[in-house]
Amino acid sequence: MKKDNVVRDKSYVFALKSVKLYQYLLKEKNEFVLSKQILRAATSVGANVEEAIGAESKKDFQHKLSIAYKEARETHYWLRLLKDADYLDKEIATNFLAECDELLRILGSILKTIKN
Repeated sequence: MKKDNVVRDKSYVFALKSVKLYQYLLKEKNEFVLSKQILRAATSVGANVEEAIGAESKKDFQHKLSIAYKEARETHYWLRLLKDADYLDKEIATNFLAECDELLRILGSILKTIKN
């Protein structure tokens, strides 16, 4: 039986929602630059979590999760920028930022545990 992996699942769902956000920004807002930044950073979180799961060592695992954490920080930045530039309404931005904050807390907790 496959064991649940919360960070893997949440980062995947977050990436999928970010793909849909990218499509919305392109079609509805005609925004081509910031939308690519958010797409790249948000999908990178989950990609690096997947790489961490397949890590070859504890050091490699920590490194990949550190990258995922930094990508989540960057995603948080782009979300705030999109909100403040009025590309995203407050409700959508608030929901995305809350999910991003949750990923940051989970990743930060894992990294803190590894370092101790």
